[in-house]
Amino acid sequence: MKKYLIIFAFLIPISFWAQYLLPNEEVIYSFETKNGKKMSLVKDKQNKYIQYRFGSKTKVEMEFPKDRTKESWKKFTYKSYHRGGGKQNAGMNLDYLSFTNNNYKYLLSRTYSAEDESFSTGITVTDSKGKETEIPGIYKSFKGCMCNLQDTDVKKEDFGQ
Repeated sequence: MKKYLIIFAFLIPISFWAQYLLPNEEVIYSFETKNGKKMSLVKDKQNKYIQYRFGSKTKVEMEFPKDRTKESWKKFTYKSYHRGGGKQNAGMNLDYLSFTNNNYKYLLSRTYSAEDESFSTGITVTDSKGKETEIPGIYKSFKGCMCNLQDTDVKKEDFGQ
């Protein structure tokens, strides 16, 4: 009996974590937030869909888009900018992914500045009146790279737009 309880205790966290990544998926980018939440941007291994997931470590509270179809790629917009040259050239890496859901605009970000060697990641949520809510991520918890969106069907915009 004791052996079964131990096995069950290990399976509970695995089953909760599995909500964020299905067997046919891979992580594009994910991180934990400073308020104990988790964000995962995932895609089907065959590029059939892309999906944003956000919530507690034990429950996905928001999925976008709801439908996992090829059309999902068109619901996201990716922007990036890279300037090398280190500190003397104010080198930087900027990656942004945006989408709109229920009149809220979501902006995922990952940035690096060579000038002060700072890194950041997070989510900015903007309501229909322009009020922004920042959800800072824990940079050391990130996995993946939004830069991998360059070779996908997601919409891309130049940084100046």
